[in-house]
Amino acid sequence: MAGIDNIRSGQTLTTTSRAPARSDASKESASTQVGQPSAKQDAVTLSQGGKAIGQMHQQMASQPSFDSAKVAAIKDAIANGSYTVDAEKLADNMMKFEDELGGLR
Repeated sequence: MAGIDNIRSGQTLTTTSRAPARSDASKESASTQVGQPSAKQDAVTLSQGGKAIGQMHQQMASQPSFDSAKVAAIKDAIANGSYTVDAEKLADNMMKFEDELGGLR
């Protein structure tokens, strides 16, 4: 069984339930029982919602987090001097963002 320190190195951790210590007489009777598992292993299952979230995470991770075509267009506009900023729209968005942050406090 891998210890907790080995998990970081890529080994899996297997846990087992341990029965309390038995006397010699009970050990003998336990060893004569055939087909009895000596230890139970823990298991984890995900709900459908958890599986769906995992799938969405994988989809989002595989897609770029920004629109590269839009970024290239903005870079070109800045480079050739045609990029303009609508100060009123920028101020409105900044105030909206500040209001949203205020709700988090």
